[in-house]
Parts: sequence; structure tokens; C-alpha cells
Amino acid sequence: MHSINKKITAPNSTFAASKFAFMKRIIGMMLLSLPLIAAAQTEINIKDTTWKSLYRETPEKRHALVHTKLDVKFDFKNSYMYGKEWLTLKPYFYSTDSVVLDAKGMIISMVAMISGNKKIPLAYRYDSAQLFIRTDRVYKKEEKFTLYFEYTSRPNELNVKGSQAITDAKGLYFINPTGEDKTKPTQIWTQGETEAGSAWMITIDKPNQKTTQELSMTVPERFVTLSNGILSSQKKNTDGTRTDTWKMDLPHAPYLFFMGAGEYSIIKDTYKGKEVSYYVEKEYAPYARGIFGLTPEMISFYSKITGVDYPWPKYAQIVGRDFVSGAMENTTATLHQESAYQNARELKDGNRWEETIAHELFHHWFGDLVTTESWSNITLNESFANYGEYLWLEYKYGKDKADQHNYENMMQYAMSGSDQKNLVRHYYESREDVFDLVSYQKGGRILHMLRNHIGDSAFFKGIQLYLAQNKYKSAEAPQLRLAFEEVTGKDLNWFFNQWYYGNGHPKLKINYEYDDAAGLAKVIVSQTQKTDKVFRLPVAVDIYENGKRTRHERWLENKNDTLVFSYKSKPELINVDADKVLLTEKTDNKSAENFIAQWKNARNYLDRYEALQYFSKKNLPELALGLQDPYEGIRIFTIQKAGSSMIKHDSSVIRRISEIALSKKTGKLKAAAIQFLVKKGDKSYLGIYEKNVNDSSYSVSGAAMKGLMEIYPDSALSYARKFSKDARGALGQQVKETMMKQGDESDFEIVSGLFNEGGLSEEKFSMLKPYVSYLKKVKDKSKLKKGIDDIIQFRNQVPSQYREYTDVMFEQQLTELGKSNDEEIRGYLEEHWWK
Repeated sequence: MHSINKKITAPNSTFAASKFAFMKRIIGMMLLSLPLIAAAQTEINIKDTTWKSLYRETPEKRHALVHTKLDVKFDFKNSYMYGKEWLTLKPYFYSTDSVVLDAKGMIISMVAMISGNKKIPLAYRYDSAQLFIRTDRVYKKEEKFTLYFEYTSRPNELNVKGSQAITDAKGLYFINPTGEDKTKPTQIWTQGETEAGSAWMITIDKPNQKTTQELSMTVPERFVTLSNGILSSQKKNTDGTRTDTWKMDLPHAPYLFFMGAGEYSIIKDTYKGKEVSYYVEKEYAPYARGIFGLTPEMISFYSKITGVDYPWPKYAQIVGRDFVSGAMENTTATLHQESAYQNARELKDGNRWEETIAHELFHHWFGDLVTTESWSNITLNESFANYGEYLWLEYKYGKDKADQHNYENMMQYAMSGSDQKNLVRHYYESREDVFDLVSYQKGGRILHMLRNHIGDSAFFKGIQLYLAQNKYKSAEAPQLRLAFEEVTGKDLNWFFNQWYYGNGHPKLKINYEYDDAAGLAKVIVSQTQKTDKVFRLPVAVDIYENGKRTRHERWLENKNDTLVFSYKSKPELINVDADKVLLTEKTDNKSAENFIAQWKNARNYLDRYEALQYFSKKNLPELALGLQDPYEGIRIFTIQKAGSSMIKHDSSVIRRISEIALSKKTGKLKAAAIQFLVKKGDKSYLGIYEKNVNDSSYSVSGAAMKGLMEIYPDSALSYARKFSKDARGALGQQVKETMMKQGDESDFEIVSGLFNEGGLSEEKFSMLKPYVSYLKKVKDKSKLKKGIDDIIQFRNQVPSQYREYTDVMFEQQLTELGKSNDEEIRGYLEEHWWK
């Protein structure tokens, strides 16, 4: 799944949401309540820590899945699925006369053994979670048999809960099944990870099982369908339905099975004759290539670097409403949440979903082709998919953009408080817990360090060997280590023991001493992490004398290491971790002169970023150097910092930023420039705001509208009313802020509509307080009650497992609303909220 992208980001972060993220949909909520969450988790752990001594072993294989054939029909009125299934298995090693299968919350109508053309009923016991079946005889290793089932899946009646990454676990989802919500299409989609596929099919729901499949779906004729593999047949039925049959002849894990259906447009591309398709709602058909169109190039790139040409028969991507995660890498049929949808104006600011698209595609090698043997080893899926984002950005947009992403991911992990979690985790409370910033962000950074340590050629040959040795099978972390060792000839146990089977990360304090008389420089590196663990770290140290660089390779292996270097002329810079790959938090006590030299000479993204951070913190004029940087991300960061630094008054800086604001080029850099001018509060920039308020980029238009809001609020309100039907991203945020701050009671329908649009998101949480402030201006009690209903409806979107954290915010805001109103409104609140 996608990227857990917990939105604790570095400046100018772009933030993809996939499986985890802690999904972009719920991240904002998590962050707003972070202190409460930490406290609550502490209390929970104090209450029950028995899981800490429960070793999570790889699931035993008593049987191996061989083939799964399904024939399903949907009852939209009741949100039921009626299934017929033929499940072929064989004993894995030992002879057996019974089978245990996973089947959650079903009504089982028939269990039988297929014998020729006959169905022989079998004795079974069902406890609503597992099906215990006595077979007709003893079966030996490699002796296949096929079981037949008839059953009803009732997903909405399951009592299950999800995780931070995947907020629900009922497997099968009916979206607006009876069409009552006129703002939402009717859709069906499934979500199998971790073990929710067994809510709609009978299987052995473990990641170390693999099976081929055939799936027939009967749906209303107006629907299109999507599943794994190839569409092999379509049959029109006399009752206005159609039966589509999809076949997957290559084995894959049960949690990767997928069904999707709805009214979609299908936009088709190709890769080496294989279909590459994008299933989107009709209104997004014109933008589908703008969102997903780089997919064939991504497939080509990943095929090249892995040494394994895309191994599946097709690749489709579909967008589902109300998806419970960010995205999911179902084999050949990736499902994305609706945040993937973007129109032409949004795409002007860059495709915010591109990293997620790359992440889920890379899973088709790491996760789908070679699958984690157990949830403890989820790093083999998610760390690689996370690093796949880096690799794509590096290839497509250059090392600076990839390194910025790398640093932001590292900071997300570092700020998450996950120091006690191993990467390979055999002890956990719930299997859902492993989908976190350790498995994603930290794991990706560990792969980046390994790549740097053994070199590019060895790294890519190592992953090629790992994939070749384990394709269509499952694996554990030691198999990855052995592949790298076979390629390099190095013993990498120390690396895997430290990073895969250990926890935490080094926190480094770096000091410098120079003895000009002796011509010696000392670099004192202290590991200050508050544990007894000492990390072994290979580091590159670059020493610059008179602008000339000399590279030294050293190791840090103690709590305190002193690295000694000789010099002829006092170095203007000693750059520790010169490649900027270490997963670390550091205090680097360089001087201003050192950082100036670092800016001039050391050219990695993080070298320049660190220097600019220092200039900003010390309020030094050298911050302006960042305006000339070739990488747009650095220029944006510089402009953002300039607004609160001494250079904001520098005429040359103002002129340069004004030129950007006036340029014909649109996008986030131009928006940052306008935002800088807005902070100055100078009415002379009115022309810039008026010129750009109708810009094709939402970010530029939003920045310009904020400028108008600061100078002429009435004009901004007029634009907000005008834009209210077409406002997303930064413009959408500004429209909402303006309407809620400046709007009057006559704007209620617009304001209510703006608050209600979109799903669970950080942006919507940020609107809660302004919306309540707006409602305080509303006198019409029916409108007030509707506003209260809006807030309560929003609250009910929050997954139940998070409400203990978020209800504090809702309680506070609704209490404020009650204080400012009469007994009737307080009574309404009492009845609908405080009850």
C-alpha cells in the first residue's frame, strides 16, 4: 500500500498518500492530536503489554492454495454478495484429512468436494471466522483436490476495525449501493490487505500463500468491471446484467485479489503490447493521462533497474470513492483513493499523486512478484515501494528532487517517536501495526544507505538476484541479505542486524578542532541517542582546502569517535557524511564560514538546504544565495524563509522575487513569490494580485487572492463567491477562509457546501474552527442546525479508533458555538452531540 505518509514534513514538502500515509485522508487528524495520541497509546500499553512476549511466527503451511475460481453476484439493496467458489488445494508436505480455511462473517450454504461432475457434501464446522472441513479421505503431498462452496458475504455486518494505514477491514465495500446520495456514484471495490479478502471469498488468508485465479462478476450492464489478470469473456444476461470473467494465470497472494465495478471511463495506454489502463469517473476522463500517463515510462524504468521485465499480463489503475487507504497494489489492478483525481488547474502545480503511482507500481515487483512471507517482514514490500518513489524521482526529475523527498521521509520517521520499533518486527500487538513510518519511511532510508555502502552496480544486481531467486514466491529478510552477499562477497550481517533486526537511529553531535601548527584537524563525533546502542556507521568525509575536495572513507563505531586529518592549509570545510545518506538526526557545529563554504562547494541538495537553514536561523544575508539555486525546491524554500528574515527588506531580493511573481511561468515557485509579497502588506502590489487571481494554477490564484484579502477584503469576497464552484488546492483553501471570515448569512449555502466537500483530510480539520466562527454570525436557526449537522457528520467520518483523540476538538468547537447561542440551539446540541 501506499506510502505511509505521515504529514510531519520538512519545508516545501510534497506529500503522497498511499497505503499508509498514515493516509493523506487521516493524517491531518493524527497530527492535530499527536500529543493526545501519544498519551493515549502510553495508557493502552500500560494496560496490556502481553503482546510484547508473543512471537509472531510465519504462518504454518498445512495446505498450499493452487487455484481459486469464483462466481459472484451482488445484492445492492442489502449490500450482500452471493458467491460460488471452487478452491483447489494440496497438502503442503504432510498428508491430511481436514482443512482449515478463513471465511469471515459469512452465511455458508454448501460445502462439498468436487468429484468429477459431482458435488459430494462434506462435514464442516464454522465459527464465523474459520471453516473447519473434514475431507472425504486422506490426501498426500502434491495430491490436489477441489472444494466447492456456496455462501453469502455480509461485509457491513462484520465487527472489525482497521489500522492507522488501512482504516477498515471488512474486505468488500458497497459505495452508495442504492443511489440515494446523488453526489456520489455507485461502486464496488475490495481491499484485501492485511487479511480481509476472506470477508468475501473462502481462502487461506495469509501472505505466504499464492494461487492462480478465475473470477466472474455479475453486475448491472451499465457497469464496467476490473479484476486481476485479463478479461477473458463477457456475457449479457436477460435480466439487464452482464457477467464478466477475469483470469489470472500467474500465482499471487490472496490479499492481492481485487474486484471493482462502477460507471467508469477507461483510458488505455500500452507497454510492450500489454494493456495499461486508467479507470476514472467520466468527468475525469480528460485528465486521466495527466494523472496516470507516466505509467508506461515508469514500467519501463522499473523493468530496467530490476532486471525483470514487468511480469504481469496487464496493468490497470482504478479510483474508488471512500477508499479506506491511500492506494493498494492489487496485482495488475491498483486501487487509488479519490485524492488521486486532479483537474488541469491542479496539475499545473505538479501531479501530487505521482509518487503514490510510482509506489504502487514498484510493489508489482516487491510485494506482488516476491511477497513478504509474514507481516513481520513487511519491509520487503513497503520499504522497497517507498524507495521506489525515490528511484523514480531521481530518474525523472534529478537527484535534487529525490534527495529532498529522501530528507522529508527521514524527518517524518524521526519525528514519529518510533525509536523502539524494529524494522523486521516479530513482536506486535496487531499485524496492522507494522504499517507505519518504520516499515515505510525508515525502511526506504535504510535501502538508500545500503545502496550507498555497496555501490549502485552491486545494489541493483542484488535486487535483480533477489527477485530472480524468489519470483512468484514469498520471502523473508535473510533472503534479501543473502542475495546482496552473493553479489558483493561482503558479510552484511552487521548491517541487517543493526538496521533490520534492531531499532532506533543515531543522533550525532559533530564538533571540530583545528591545530594549524601541527596541520591537524580533529572531527569529534558523539552518538547522543538515549540508549546503550552504538551504531556502526561507514561515513564519507570530504575535506576542502582552497576549494579542492579530498574524499576520506571512515567508520564510526563508538559513542565518541575522533577522526583525525592532516592538512597543509586550514580547511574551509570538513563535510561529514558527504553523500548525505545517513539516517540520523544531527547537530553539526560548523561555523558561518564553514556553511558558506558548504554552500559554494558541496552540491548535494541537503548540503545546500542545511546551509540555508543555518543562514535563516542566524538571520544572515547569505540566505539570498538560495534565490539563484538551479533547483526550484531550494528557491521555494529560500523565498519562504526570506519573509521572516533580514533579507525581506533587501531591494535586490524584493526585485528578484517580484520578477518571479510577474513571470509568465506559473506554479508553486510563482505562488511562493506572491505569498512573500503578501506578507509585506504593501498596497503597491495590488496589480500583481489582480493580474494573477485568475491564473490557471490554483496555488498562484490562491496566493493572489490572499493578497487581495489583506488589502481589499470586499474584493476578495467577491472573487471567493465567483470561485466557490471551481476551487481546489491552495485556491480552495483561500476561498473557504475568505468565505468563512468575510461572508454573511446569505452565503450559508455556499459556505456549508465548501465545508462539506471532500473527505477526511487535514484541510477539513483546519476548517473546523473557521466554520464555527462563521456559524456564530448566522441567526437563522434552521441554518445553524444544518451547520451543526455538518460538523457532526464530519465527526462521524472519523474512524472509530481515532475518535477518542479527535472528539476533543469537536467538543471544544461545538461548546464555543453553544455559548454564543440561545437555549434552542444549546438544546439541539444537547440532543445531537452531547447526548
